[in-house]
Amino acid sequence: MTTPRDLLIVAMDAESGRALERGDLSLALAGAELIDLLSAQAVRLDGERIVPGYRPTLPDRLLDQAASLVQQSPYESVDDWLWRRGHGLAAAYLSALEDDGEVTREHRRWRPFEAGQTVLADSPARRRAMDRWTSREAVLTALATAARINGAETGGEPAEVDDAVSTVLAAVHDAVTELEAERQRRAVEKAAFDNIWRGDGS
Repeated sequence: MTTPRDLLIVAMDAESGRALERGDLSLALAGAELIDLLSAQAVRLDGERIVPGYRPTLPDRLLDQAASLVQQSPYESVDDWLWRRGHGLAAAYLSALEDDGEVTREHRRWRPFEAGQTVLADSPARRRAMDRWTSREAVLTALATAARINGAETGGEPAEVDDAVSTVLAAVHDAVTELEAERQRRAVEKAAFDNIWRGDGS
């Protein structure tokens, strides 16, 4: 299993009284992919630019897709990577887990994703992910915090990660914050439009 898959399993397993924002989770999953690529030495960071390393064969299909990077300078920034790679990534990973038999469909609503009826299977992958979660593994916990997964609050960035991972975690946090600000802006604009439509703004 990979950090993105573990993160999605944690997101599904965590009790939550609200629906997770798929956009937030997708950005965090993209960050998890980049951290795994750093760990595999498939990439390195030059400041905030992602520089390709050697091209390993990665057993996970989605992570292998993620390793297709800009090969020439100027390289892609971490921020640009998160927005490009993160588009629709939560749905892609959910589909991959379903294809691998890690999740099943039931005739009841699963709370984190309002549109889904998907529940986790009792599998070694689930137990591994939850072991990382219950042990408060630094990277997984920080990514879960950025995605606002219930129970993930840590009170700050973990100290035991290296500079490159810290850069990715900070970028994920900033991207999620930016996305939330955009959602709020659109909500305000919609409310103002609705008021005008009803004649309340005259």
